[in-house]
Amino acid sequence: MKKKYYKVLNTRLNKRSFAHGLNFYKLFWIFFIGSFLGVVVETLWCLIVQHKFEIRWGLIYGPFNPIYGFGALILTVCLSKISFLKDRWIFLICTVVGASFEYLCSLFQEFVFKTSSWDYSEVDYNFGGRTSILFAIFWGILGIIWLKIIYPKLYNIIEKISSKFGRTLTWLLFIYMILNMSISALAVWRQSQRALGVESNSLISEFLDQNYNDDFLKIMYPNMLIVK
Repeated sequence: MKKKYYKVLNTRLNKRSFAHGLNFYKLFWIFFIGSFLGVVVETLWCLIVQHKFEIRWGLIYGPFNPIYGFGALILTVCLSKISFLKDRWIFLICTVVGASFEYLCSLFQEFVFKTSSWDYSEVDYNFGGRTSILFAIFWGILGIIWLKIIYPKLYNIIEKISSKFGRTLTWLLFIYMILNMSISALAVWRQSQRALGVESNSLISEFLDQNYNDDFLKIMYPNMLIVK
């Protein structure tokens, strides 16, 4: 009897998706896809509003912006349990959470990397130039679209991926994103050091100076400014 029970249990566990619920695998895919979709949205926004094409990547290798990835993670985790609320409440929560997150990201970037990638000082009703009422509303709209339309479809797609393939692909992409985020962060940090007149004093800084100089980073991050 026990053998039969464990056999049935193992069969059910094997059929369960590798990304069941909000485990590590599901959270990574939310981050990964959110990072990509954020770049798509920013690129389209730039084309429609500013009538020009501009690289809006947050990382050096590939069209990904971790800010949107972490934003998607936060919205999903915070609101997954209250998706039953009416849209106006979800919109309000996404507005507050998104604007707060954007404000903190701006503070973090300036404090750690001595750089700034956006400044809303000239936008009405801004908060220290780091976010504004207008962009808070955009976060609310994006939150509704993500939670009500995009995430449910992504959830079903991810759940259908076979466990062995899904786990392998997840770990490969996870390593890729970690390396990508690390080299991108180091390159930006070294750029701020060069702007402050700090000479190269290690093999790592020499490598960064040779491969990720100011001209290259200006192309990758056209809106980023050094904060002295």
